[in-house]
Amino acid sequence: MAYDQRPQALSRADQLDAELRDAHPREIVAAAVREYGDKLALVSSFGAESAVLLHIAAQVKPDIPVLFLDTGMLFGQTLDYRKNLAAQLGLTGVRDLRPHYQDLATGDPEAKLWQSDTDACCHIRKVLPLDRALGEFGAWITGRKRFHGGDRLRLRVVEESEGKLKFNPLANWTKTELDAYAAEHDLPAHPLVAQGFPSIGCWPCTQPVEEGEDVRAGRWKGLDKTECGIHVARAPGAVANVGGDI
Repeated sequence: MAYDQRPQALSRADQLDAELRDAHPREIVAAAVREYGDKLALVSSFGAESAVLLHIAAQVKPDIPVLFLDTGMLFGQTLDYRKNLAAQLGLTGVRDLRPHYQDLATGDPEAKLWQSDTDACCHIRKVLPLDRALGEFGAWITGRKRFHGGDRLRLRVVEESEGKLKFNPLANWTKTELDAYAAEHDLPAHPLVAQGFPSIGCWPCTQPVEEGEDVRAGRWKGLDKTECGIHVARAPGAVANVGGDI
């Protein structure tokens, strides 16, 4: 049999990334909607920078399913912001994802797991709920950006994760571009931003940052941990990670 020296066909993720890597975020969201329709979800933390992507999505598809991880340990300001911002933008498909009672009862009955094992806490409160919710979708949108640093420095606009496509419409944008868009469209800021929180997660593991520190320096401060787990590939043989921090 003759050896086929033709290059392997590009995956759909590679094709879309090549087409969209320099596109405006709205064009990227529109392409994702065209590609997946109702099988597309947007995952949002309704955090410090979430309003920009949510506004863009609302212009393209206001009924897009928006998956919000209510861990039971969020700041009250975040819960209020989620409610008010969704109403203001006209997003009608926001779903609140919560950890299962049985997972909490067996894994974190006293709600103190964050003190001893932050990875396990995130797994119960974020990864598992998102895994379950994403089961009905073929692709999802995240709000990650390269300027956040760490593993995100090499972030693609379109990537594949555990058999699902992930679109990162804001991957190329800088903080200046985000702020300009928010100002242009008069988008409300998360109330904790003014108190020194440029990245906001659960209250036990989020602190304000000092001047000159990275945007995400207040997340799991003092630990090597930089991601909650929903964007980290699982080890072979582990439960598939199809599930933001956004």
